[in-house]
Amino acid sequence: MTDVFGLLDVRAAQFARLEAQAPWGIQFHGYRHIKLGAVLRGSCEVWAEGLDEPVLIEQGDCYLLGNGRPYWLRSGPDVPLTSSAEVFRNFVPGGTVRWGAAPDTVVVGCGFHFDEANAAVLLDVLPELVHVPAASRPAEPIRSSLRQLAAETASSGLGSQLITERLAHIVLVQVLRAHIAAKGNAGGAWLTALADPQIGQALELIHESPAMHWTVAELAAKVGLSRSGFFARFSNLVGMPPLEYVARWRIRSAARDLRGGTRKISSIASEWGYSSESAFSHAFKRIMGTSPGRYRAVARAGPGADASG
Repeated sequence: MTDVFGLLDVRAAQFARLEAQAPWGIQFHGYRHIKLGAVLRGSCEVWAEGLDEPVLIEQGDCYLLGNGRPYWLRSGPDVPLTSSAEVFRNFVPGGTVRWGAAPDTVVVGCGFHFDEANAAVLLDVLPELVHVPAASRPAEPIRSSLRQLAAETASSGLGSQLITERLAHIVLVQVLRAHIAAKGNAGGAWLTALADPQIGQALELIHESPAMHWTVAELAAKVGLSRSGFFARFSNLVGMPPLEYVARWRIRSAARDLRGGTRKISSIASEWGYSSESAFSHAFKRIMGTSPGRYRAVARAGPGADASG
């Protein structure tokens, strides 16, 4: 998880605190990457594009919404929705919005922005909604973090912004841990495959030494499985064969070097285990959809530039 967060260059936006009195409902366009939310008091319904029906979020529950899907929050069934632009019109980042004279529900939320090129590493393996009920066993470690969040967002003290940002990262990791614990290794993606001791160990080996010319037999031996058994188990749990995962992780790691420096492409290719710049370019274009040179140029141009070609 640490490796993935480093690759994604995770950055948290400032927290927003909503104190609302029923009946209320808010329609959101959706946060580009991930939106983390928690109900500190009361309850509400949440729905996101792709869900068949809304989910009840109760006091102490946390949730994650990803991929910029439109979503809404409301105090109960059939409550009319108001645009978030209207509700948060005078919002000061890191502050509180009160909606109603006697609020009975408190919800806090924080957006997380990832490196655009690698965001799919996490977003593509998350469901429309990750819901962690307060009463569930995986939620136990989250409770103390939520108590701190409640205190820091209720009154702005010295360093509150810094503390809430750090707490946001902690709660995000805790929610992902809870999701893994709830799903076990049945999710068909690297995130839930971490719950499997042997495949989780293999993923750790790959992340530690992505430039190594791994073979299926070597990885299988490292984790104590036969070659065929390892190949089938890895492919089933992660959703792709082992060496394809190695190739994708290697290229995404190399992409980070392309964005962040001025080294020659040939030097980066060599560092990440490619015998030539042409071999690296071929692999890079297959996975990232563009050449290394074009990718670097677009990254330097900033958000909104076209990365295709």
